[in-house]
Parts: sequence; structure tokens; C-alpha cells
Amino acid sequence: MNTPESAGHAAAGSLNGIALGRFAPLREAFAANFTSGDEVGASFCATVDGETVVDLWGGWADEARTRAWQSDTIINVYSTTKTMTALVALLLADRGELDFEAPVARYWPEFAANGKAEVKVSHLMSHSAGLPDWHEPITNDDLYDWEKATRLLADQAPDWVPGTEPGYHSVTFGYLVGEVVRRVTGRSLGTVFRQEIAEPMGADFYIGLPASEDAWVADLIPPPGPPDRHISVDVMDTRTREWRGAELPAIGGTGNARAIAEIHAILANGGVAKGKCFLSEAGCRGRWKFRCRGAIAFSDSRSATGWGSRSPAACLLFRLVRKIHGFVQARVVLQVSDRGPVRGLDRCGSRRIFSW
Repeated sequence: MNTPESAGHAAAGSLNGIALGRFAPLREAFAANFTSGDEVGASFCATVDGETVVDLWGGWADEARTRAWQSDTIINVYSTTKTMTALVALLLADRGELDFEAPVARYWPEFAANGKAEVKVSHLMSHSAGLPDWHEPITNDDLYDWEKATRLLADQAPDWVPGTEPGYHSVTFGYLVGEVVRRVTGRSLGTVFRQEIAEPMGADFYIGLPASEDAWVADLIPPPGPPDRHISVDVMDTRTREWRGAELPAIGGTGNARAIAEIHAILANGGVAKGKCFLSEAGCRGRWKFRCRGAIAFSDSRSATGWGSRSPAACLLFRLVRKIHGFVQARVVLQVSDRGPVRGLDRCGSRRIFSW
């Protein structure tokens, strides 16, 4: 990565990038978000058959509008991080190092406490393990303390019979899957992701951001009004070195739309991306295996979309899907555009939802 000062040299706050062929109208749609005032800074990227057909960015990387959003600007993407965490688990399973049908306790013996001996790795992956939150109050310092956060989950009894229904593990997902990955590989999830996926692809996505990359990070802007009492994470936390440097594999990833789209091209193209084979075709198909049926349970219906978004349109879509299908299958949601500082949406600044 270059330095922010040397990248792009486009007019400050301008819109840049490509939208090829039949995707050209996306440039106008992207620009309209800024014209309407909905956007401060953003990037959007899409690939078809592994080839990038749209790669757009523009606007500002800070609330004061003093830093232009550059080609390589990155930002905290909250729950998009879960897709990267799931991809690491799929990678290990494809290599035969991890069995989704095995009990978690095979890899993490302490996890068997309090009636969890039969909880499977697949229950962690499908948000059906019954551990959607910690029973005792958790502070940010606790989130940054991997040993404490995972020990508390290992000691905890599930809130429902694991595997019988899904319930969004908004933060705990990262610790549960991440600790299994650590026990299997001897490396943290962020390290495995970096060494096995991000670095080979040259992708600007981090689970645990080095301080050397701080200058590239855009600021998330909290929505107007008082803080939402149902959300424990403050948007302003994402601007701190503690947050950025910690490995938070469910909510703390830092990247941009290009990196997200290119990494997920692995799953869209039979395990191959940028000329490298990361997964077998069978390993890619494994992500579709049905795990659990039921509407995803949340503590607050206003955020009951499963996508980290409380926008009215997203909530309406969730209700429509439930009405049509009768259930929502618990599986990873692919988000391929990262919207940076956005006002009046949710604390993720997220309206960027593409499911697979």
C-alpha cells in the first residue's frame, strides 16, 4: 500500500473508478447517493467470473471533510468481518483440519462445560449454539482480552438447545469460531486470515489492523440523535487504536469494497481467485449445506434483519423474505460494498447487502 498522500491525486471529494459496459449506470447511481446527501464517503466493487467490472470510490474519509476518500481507503466494516471468519473455517474444513460435524470440545475441551459437550462446530457456524451474548456484563476491555472473552463463553450454559434454532451471535460468533481456529492451527484467526487469504491475494482487509495502516482508515460517523440503548458498541470506539488493533472476528474487520469483493470471488468461482486456488469446488459448496431452520432471533426487533442494519427498507425485506419462505436460513451474508461515513442509517453505516 502507498501512502494516503501519494495515492490517487484525484480532486478532493470527487468520485473515481470504473463501471464497465452494462454496469455503467452504477456510476450514476453511486453518484446520486452523494448528491442526495446520504453519503459522505464510500466505495463499491463488483466482480463477474472473477473479473472486476465495477470499482468505484469517492467522497470524504472524515466527518470534517478534510481527507478525500482514496482508492485504497479502508474502514471498519462490522459484521462483514463474519464472512471472512467463516471463510477461514471453510478453508480449514476443506483441508481436512476441521470437521463441522465434530463437537467443539474435540478442539476446545474446556467448551464442554455446562452442558455443551455435544455442541457441534456447525452450530457455531450457523448461529445456533445458544451463546448469542455473554451472561455477565462485558466492557470493551473485555472484548480486547481474547482469553477472558473465550473463557467466559466456554464456562457459560447455552440459552437454548443448540442446533434447534438460530439466534444472531452478533459479537460472540467471532470468538467462538476464532477460538476453534486457534486451537486447530495454533494461530489467531486474524493471523490465519492474513497469511492464508489476504496476503496471497494482495487484499486490503485486516482482522487486527497494524498501526502502520491507521492513516488509511476512514471514520465511521454515528447517526444523529441519542445513542441506541440496545447497542453496546459505540461507533466512536472504531476510531481508537485499541479497537483497530484488536482481533474482533465478528465486528472489527477493516477493509474496503475491492478487498471484500475480490476475496469473496473465491466462493463465487469454485475456490479460485486471482489465479490462485484457495478452496476445492466441494469446499465452496459446503457453505450451502442446510444447518438450522427458524426465523433468526434478536433481542430488539428494530435490528431484526441479520445484516447489521436497521434501515426501514432492510427490515421490510427481512419481513418479506420470512413471509415468502417461512424461514430464514442461518448462513453468512455477503456484503460487497463498504459504505463509509454515512448519516442517518445504522451504526454500521450499512445499506450494502448482497446475499449468497
